[in-house]
Amino acid sequence: MIRYNKVSIALHWLIGLMIFCAFPLGLYMADLPLSPQKLQYYSWHKWAGVSIFFLVMIRILWRTWHKPPPPVTMPNWQRLAAEAVHYLLYACMVIVPLSGWLMSSAKGFQTVWFGVLPLPDLLDKNKELGETLEEVHELLNWGMLGLVVAHVGAAFEHQFIKKDGLIGRMNPFAK
Repeated sequence: MIRYNKVSIALHWLIGLMIFCAFPLGLYMADLPLSPQKLQYYSWHKWAGVSIFFLVMIRILWRTWHKPPPPVTMPNWQRLAAEAVHYLLYACMVIVPLSGWLMSSAKGFQTVWFGVLPLPDLLDKNKELGETLEEVHELLNWGMLGLVVAHVGAAFEHQFIKKDGLIGRMNPFAK
């Protein structure tokens, strides 16, 4: 079976791991009372979001120059569903961090990447818009979670039910 290249594999798993960490951190920190610890969690969450955004941009550029391996044989509806989930995941991996950055800007909280690099505010301060963007950010995250579950579920189906080796194409430890 033809595998993805090493850069694609590394970016896939790095971005996946970062999303796996940023999502529960976002859930946890949102309901905490205001404290220095909560502000630190928000900083970490923003750092992860900005890093995910930039890594996804690199991944998209990489993918434009390095085409993925051909799809495995599957019914047309499954191929179309897989393509739709992948496109929607890419869209979410761009839009979710961007919506968080927009929300922070509208709420008047500048994003400072790793506490060192201040990023420009994308919007002027606007409390109502900030509240709306907070809801948008939350809904987009839940939508992305559903797509991730579908993606992982399909990978497990290929690995454990169909046993067609599809998951090996993205396995960093496979030969």
